[in-house]
Amino acid sequence: MSNSIQSVLVETRVFPPPEEFVKQANVSGKEQYQALLDESDRDPEAFWARMANEHLHWKKPFTQVLDESNPPFYRWFADGELNVSANCLESNIERGLGDKVAIIFESDDGKVTSITYHELFVKVCEIANGLRSLGYKSGDRAIVYLPMSIEAVACMQACARLGIIHSVVFGGFSAKSLHERIVDVGATLVITADEQMRGGKAIALKSAVDDAIGMGQCEGVRHCVVYQRTSGKIAWTERRDVWLHDLVKDQPGLCEPVAVNAEHPLFILYTSGSTGKPKGVQHSSAGYLLWAKMTMEWTFDAKDDDVFWCTADVGWVTGHTYITYGPLAAGMTQVVFEGVPTYPNAGRFWEMIQRHKVTTFYTAPTAIRSLIKASEADERYHPKSFDLSSLRLLGSVGEPINPQAWVWYYTQVGQERCPVVDTWWQTETGGHMITPLPGVTPMKPGSCTTRLPGISAAIVDEVGGDVASGQGGFLVIKRPWPSMIRTIWGDPERFKKSYFPEELKGYYLAGDGAQCDEDDCFWIMGRIDDVLNVSGHRLGTMEVESSLVSHELVAEAAVVGRPDATTGEAVVAFVVLKRSAPQGDEAVEIAKELRNWVAKEIGPIAKPKEIRFGDNLPKTRSGKIMRRLLRIVAKNEEVTQDVSTLENPAILEQLTKAV
Repeated sequence: MSNSIQSVLVETRVFPPPEEFVKQANVSGKEQYQALLDESDRDPEAFWARMANEHLHWKKPFTQVLDESNPPFYRWFADGELNVSANCLESNIERGLGDKVAIIFESDDGKVTSITYHELFVKVCEIANGLRSLGYKSGDRAIVYLPMSIEAVACMQACARLGIIHSVVFGGFSAKSLHERIVDVGATLVITADEQMRGGKAIALKSAVDDAIGMGQCEGVRHCVVYQRTSGKIAWTERRDVWLHDLVKDQPGLCEPVAVNAEHPLFILYTSGSTGKPKGVQHSSAGYLLWAKMTMEWTFDAKDDDVFWCTADVGWVTGHTYITYGPLAAGMTQVVFEGVPTYPNAGRFWEMIQRHKVTTFYTAPTAIRSLIKASEADERYHPKSFDLSSLRLLGSVGEPINPQAWVWYYTQVGQERCPVVDTWWQTETGGHMITPLPGVTPMKPGSCTTRLPGISAAIVDEVGGDVASGQGGFLVIKRPWPSMIRTIWGDPERFKKSYFPEELKGYYLAGDGAQCDEDDCFWIMGRIDDVLNVSGHRLGTMEVESSLVSHELVAEAAVVGRPDATTGEAVVAFVVLKRSAPQGDEAVEIAKELRNWVAKEIGPIAKPKEIRFGDNLPKTRSGKIMRRLLRIVAKNEEVTQDVSTLENPAILEQLTKAV
């Protein structure tokens, strides 16, 4: 039996970066990239010291770069002091960007509001002064449960300004999820809204906060600050509940930023764990902000006249790094969007790029695949029906993008002139780790390509030994880096066990299976726990999914394993076609065609034993496919978990029928 994860899906197309782009890129050409790589590998501490001094404004300069005295609890720039909000606001105003638009906000109904750096500064200061008047100070913890809005960014920045540690909870999460996070983080403040608007519908937020606090163990919450988004009817608790507009009324528009230690926690963001109990990923102030800014300039080639749009929600790490902190630290103009890509129609993203002259567009493979499906169903919503000539760079974030979707994105959206940066990173890494640099890297559909300077990514076996090119293994980061997770809030043992297992020589374990090709390009093959062992062959689920999605009938696919008496594990595929789900004999015929397709693309060993058709897949409201639920469905077991965070709970019933 083989111990390495086998990669059998072959993708050979290579797209060099356009010459015009290379000429103007912040990192231009292989030589400049190699020089940065060599500098960071030769003397990592000197490299990071140079970057921290060049990119950040320090209140008290650091003298020690990396403290490795207590691994894996690494500390960066630990005797330095700064303020994150001041690095995003004052630093830009001082270089003459006060009148530059910081955020173009488009609401669900299409209303557009813009705010300059100076106006955002005043708004943040007023909120910070309001929070201070309620008695909140550095080290306190706040839960932020807000819709996508200028207010969400401003409230996060206001917390950072005072040294209040924020934990943002995605607005689609249930009262139970909110309660877990309030209790775990020990929050004394909750910032929310009456309601949020999504796809033309008002969704209650304040009532979920009331329910969460009503579940008990939330006695520490002294105030609930409420942003009035819709004027919807809500319950009110005197002395605890405060309207945001009342809080900021008469507050001065200047609030001195609180200088905090470089290692002061900026935020705690909860991410799902294999046990089902969410993990509070804790990030530092200086190291995190440094990498957020550097990756804006490297990966996204940030320019003064760019209009940057990351379509994520601030409830996820992408919305922290590439909405609230990175673009503002880099002095960019960015679009912030409240709604969903298909409302009021499936052309919404393309209309917005056309309207706001977006230059850099960063979205998820799930969104891309749904928009491919929509554009093929109705040509009015195809990217070619819109003027996307302002675009110069495209990005992909989330799960790996399958080659078929990548090529569509590159040809139909970017019109073969925009590099695609397919970024690999995690909540725990704080920012991009492996990605094409748009002025350097030949792009390979489906590959996140090469490591960024300063990041020692590698593929190893079960005991931390390097594996040969073309062999699958565990993706690790061998050396600490500034934006890395510092601990799991309140659970240092789980932190060590989850990310730095003893058998892997103290390397950071990403939890992804991957392989490197002969060009040192990385190919992510799925989560380690999404590796299937079929008749002794270990297959990455991503490869089977990519194979299915490359078939002309298929819009989306998710693959999981279930126990099988003969083969150990059987491949179960959940498939969404580019049309409605087939029934009866037609379903049998299409399933047969897809099985043969996978056998031809990958090999007979990867043929799905079962195919289940649905009109959609079970996803969270951020678009993440809930594979954990699919594993339960695949075993024909009853789903007893809370499904309130799903966008479409009813879809599970449809997926119970196997073909």
